[in-house]
Amino acid sequence: MAEIAVQLPPPPRKESLLPFYVSASTDNDFFIDGASLSVGEDGVVRFILVVQAAGGAQNVSFEGMRCLTKERRIYASGRQDGTWSKSRNNEWKRILDVAANRYHAALFSDYFCPEGVIVRNAEQARDVLRR
Repeated sequence: MAEIAVQLPPPPRKESLLPFYVSASTDNDFFIDGASLSVGEDGVVRFILVVQAAGGAQNVSFEGMRCLTKERRIYASGRQDGTWSKSRNNEWKRILDVAANRYHAALFSDYFCPEGVIVRNAEQARDVLRR
């Protein structure tokens, strides 16, 4: 299935961040911007991911996840001023359940693609994240 053209969303707002659990082996906090969540007709869940390090550093990225093929891609990285820097390396990559990138595996199996099946819509994805 062809991927739809992607529009970069507005930067994340603190009040729309939804925390999600990754594992006990990380000190980082992980959030999805609920306002940015979408489930495309092309079978891709798109979202802003915010990773907050214990020391306060923050990484923001706009990403997509394909449940059917267990893949992910980064469309853009957030800058400090709220603008986006388009990713130069934005091809689809396999989601692996390894410690370094465990948050993608957690999003895949626990939130967006339980048992490999894509959530129906953005509201269902937000509900799963809130629980």
